[in-house]
Amino acid sequence: MMAHSSVCVRHALFGLRKTQGGKLKGSLRNFHIGALPETHQMLQKTCRDFSDSELKPIAAKLDKEHKFPAEQIKKMGELGLMGIYVSEEYGGAGLDTLALSLATEEIARGCGGTGTIVSVHNTLYVGLLDKMGTKEQKEKFLPSFTDGTNVGSFAISEPGSGSDASNMLATARKESDCWVLNGTKAWVTNGIEAKAAIVFANADKSKGHKGICAFIVPIPTPGLSHGKKEDKMGIRASSTCNLILEDVRIPHEYLLGKEGEGFKMALATLDGARIGISSQALGIAQAALDCAVDYASKRLSFGSPILKYQTVQARLADMAVKLESARLLTWRAAALRDAGKRFTKESSMAKLTSSEAATFVSHGCVQILGGMGYVTDMPAERYYRDARITEIYAGITDIQKLVIADMVAREYGLRTR
Repeated sequence: MMAHSSVCVRHALFGLRKTQGGKLKGSLRNFHIGALPETHQMLQKTCRDFSDSELKPIAAKLDKEHKFPAEQIKKMGELGLMGIYVSEEYGGAGLDTLALSLATEEIARGCGGTGTIVSVHNTLYVGLLDKMGTKEQKEKFLPSFTDGTNVGSFAISEPGSGSDASNMLATARKESDCWVLNGTKAWVTNGIEAKAAIVFANADKSKGHKGICAFIVPIPTPGLSHGKKEDKMGIRASSTCNLILEDVRIPHEYLLGKEGEGFKMALATLDGARIGISSQALGIAQAALDCAVDYASKRLSFGSPILKYQTVQARLADMAVKLESARLLTWRAAALRDAGKRFTKESSMAKLTSSEAATFVSHGCVQILGGMGYVTDMPAERYYRDARITEIYAGITDIQKLVIADMVAREYGLRTR
């Protein structure tokens, strides 16, 4: 299976490479509502086959044991899924955002926690480094991360600073030979296993958010330690912890981008990350819908499958509509990003609707399964737990609504603040 999948991915990659001047053109030129380009369909099938054979059988074990799927991550690296839109020069697949969305959805469909690892690694570590890093930074911190050997992380939140990232307390002091970092970063996904992190710290608090810088921090490094591994409600295959920085000395050349551009860089990166989170939510929701339909077709009540009852049909219809609507919004956000157009509003819309759809559909799955939906013998309760985080990280639901409302007001020449 693995050899066949690898060939399929490479073939899909070749088909996507419609180039002009050496750059990947927007593949959504051939995109029609409800119909993916053929090459994307091939990629989607390859990821689905991998998910069904490699992730779905072990998802419950990964969840129960809070186990990082190291073997599967390595295999995904070999397939090109750990550097989906990283340039080929540094071991990536050089694909587009739609490809990332499709791959993330299929991985999350097999295991929500693994979908988190793939999404965060691609959008917040290797994708950002490929876009903003120098040639020397890329050569040092990309190849072993795109091939599945290592994973990366993104450290911006703090114990007292989540959605208000401009209020961060972590500091960066510039000395003659290095930067010195101090502070605590919270809710770092992949934090325990990561071999490098992109860390945000304030180099000049008098400038507010314009003093924030981004740094590449190798792990381990002197002065950096991990907080406890969080015991989470869901997505347990991925680790979450604090990173504690105590006089961590970082060479000047590990500054990512320019001084003072960290906050702007983070906002732009999180726009793309929301497409990844949206795709993860879609995968969880699809798994929950699959489970609900399968159970409803087999569970007999009064001599008939419960699928024949109108109340169950109505619930399934509502679940399917929310899921498909969210998927199209996610693909639209991906299309705009690939076309080089502004997509902040659309990525927030996708994240809002996809995360709410995941919670709604997984809740409906539990209801259809009844008592069986409440026990760990069936995956429904895991889907419900995994779905809940998608409404929280990369900007909670309330923040997405503020962003959307602000962007809508601007379209009318108005301002909300």
